[in-house]
Formats: sequence, structure tokens, C-alpha cells
Amino acid sequence: MEFRFVLPTKIVMEPGLRERTGEHLRELGLKHVLIVTDAGVKAAGLLNSVYTSLDASGITFEEIADVKANPRSDDINQAAQVYRGKGIDGLLAVGGGSAMDAAKAISILLAHEGRIEDYEGSFTLTNALPPIVAIPTTAGTGSEVTCFAVITDTARHFKMNVLDYRIGPVLALLDSHITATLPAPIAAATGMDALTHAIEAYTCRVANPISDGLALHAIRLISRYLKPAVQEADNLEAREQMLIASLIAGMAFGNADVGSVHCISEAIGGMYDTPHGVGNAIFLPFIFGHNRDADITRHAQVAYALGIDPNLSPVAAAEAAVDYLFQMSKDLGIPRFSGVKGVRVEDFQAIAEKSKKNFSDPNNAKEMTVETYRGIIAAAYDFVG
Repeated sequence: MEFRFVLPTKIVMEPGLRERTGEHLRELGLKHVLIVTDAGVKAAGLLNSVYTSLDASGITFEEIADVKANPRSDDINQAAQVYRGKGIDGLLAVGGGSAMDAAKAISILLAHEGRIEDYEGSFTLTNALPPIVAIPTTAGTGSEVTCFAVITDTARHFKMNVLDYRIGPVLALLDSHITATLPAPIAAATGMDALTHAIEAYTCRVANPISDGLALHAIRLISRYLKPAVQEADNLEAREQMLIASLIAGMAFGNADVGSVHCISEAIGGMYDTPHGVGNAIFLPFIFGHNRDADITRHAQVAYALGIDPNLSPVAAAEAAVDYLFQMSKDLGIPRFSGVKGVRVEDFQAIAEKSKKNFSDPNNAKEMTVETYRGIIAAAYDFVG
């Protein structure tokens, strides 16, 4: 067996940790940082204590506070033009996956010429990057510990991937208080995103022993804590455990891969701007059901980690897990595919073709064709359960 496991990120988790952000950045030798966040995080006041901490530590900053969901290449390229040459020596990403992906992409262009589209693919970078510090505000993406960014190519309406160890955050600051006010629909969608990361990391073709252990533990945590985190607003333990689950699911898929759930979700995200977690939640049961006979043992292990009766046979357990995933999405209020804004039947072929072109398609548990993708997309659209 051969595998590689890389984690370039130091992880610190404490209640109220963002109030000491400046101290951690000062330890890294940073003096002038670019904060990358979104309007919702800023409006919620989650940055106020960060600003105070930076000021107390003598760290000056610039700020981008309008990162969109599914960050776009045009915005990344424009931001780079604005901040090149301004003495930025580090980036502070505060938000969900979109803010962290945007920060990673901007860091590339602060150290390289050209546009972000020029660096699509694996290990295309040549220069050292300004370090990234990440403070996740959602429990879903795990982007605070991954070495890739997903950016929507504005011209192609296609989500492109940039993979390089250089873009992994050097520090992840997990404040267990920060998700306490997360709206229930966002907690649901991002939680299902984390579950998809863990399941696909375990069932994909490039899983390894370390990613396996992390993925299964993340599945167990999510199975236990996701619904309480969404449905019980004052359940701080559940919110904290989901933050941990998201982190370790990120460590898992960041060192393995994902699969066809992400291929479809990223396709519809690029076309319709669908929230990534919603897309994953919609298609997870369909792809899990389609894939399970490719490796029934692994799919059964996922089922047992979800809490399916361990006395069931592997075949029966994997089948029960499909029903479990459908029911979980329903319980959490995830919309059906036919209810997603902008979706048109005439787009199914284009969605299928873009799914097949995705970076992660080759590592899905079961080989997929454009026709297979189209059939699953159509089945999800017609599903009324």
C-alpha cells in the first residue's frame, strides 16, 4: 500500500477564540493582513471582536466583505488587481467555504501574475504564498484544512478546482461560540455538506487508512449531532461537535477525494448558483444508492457509522442507509431538485457533461458516464418522496 497524508494546518479550538485572533497572527509575524469575508458574517457582528483583537496587537488590515456564495473568477481577479503591491503579508478568511476559497484564490494572485483561471488544476503554482489563517463560521466545508479552492469560472459557468499544498491555511482558529447564531437552514445545508465529505472520502477510490478513520468518526458525529444542531437553537454541544465533525471530514476528503455527489453539486452551483451544501444533500442519497454495489463492504460500514442496525447484512445495511439519507434531508428541510431555483429539464445534458468533466469524477466509487449522470439527475428531479 502507498499513500500520502498532508496536513499543513495548525488547529486551535477554544470558546471565544476569535477574541485572540491578533495574538495568533502576531505569533506568525504578520503585520498587515487582508480580511476576506462576506456580508452576512459582517452584518452579524462576528468580526467585531476580531477587529478589536487586531488593533490591540498592532496589526493593520484591509478588508473584502462582499464575497459571494460560489465565489467567481471575475471577482477574484479584480480583488487581486486592487491589493497587489499593498504590502499584504497574510490573509484572514472569516466565513464559510466561499470566504476561504476566495482567500486561497486571492493569495495565489498576490504571489503570481495573471488570472485565477491560469492556475486551474493540480500543482500549477511556482511561488510561495502569503500565509492564510482561517476562522470557519459554519460547520460544513472543512476548507480550513484543505489544500484546494473551488472557484466558478464566470465565462464557462463551471466550477474549477485549484489544488496545491501551498494554499492550505497555516492556521485554523475554531471558535466554538461562533456557530451558536448560525441560522437553521444554513446549519442544515452545511452539515449535510460535511456528511457528504465524510461519506465520499470513505467510499472514493483513493481513500487511505488515515482518511478512513477520520471519515468514519465524522459520520458518527454527524449522525448524532446534526439534527440537534439544526433543530435545537440552544444546543451548544451539538453545534460544537458539528464544528469538530466538519473539521475532521475536511481532513479526510482533503487527503482522499470526493466523488460524483460533488461533481453534480458543483455543476449546478456553477450554472444556477445553488448553495453547495444543498446540492450535495439533494444528490447524496442517489449517488450512494447507485454506488453501493461497487464496494458493498465500505457502503455498509458507512451505514453502521450512521447508526443502522449492525446486525443487518452488508447489503441490507447499505440499502437502509439510502433511506436514512433521504429521510435526513427531508427532516432538515432540504429542497428537492425540482425546487431549486433556475433548474430546467433542458439543462440536464449540460449538467451531466459538466459533472463528467469534474476533477473528482475519476475517483468516484463507481465509473460514471454522461448518460449515467443524466439518469441520476432526471431521477432526482422526478423524486417526490
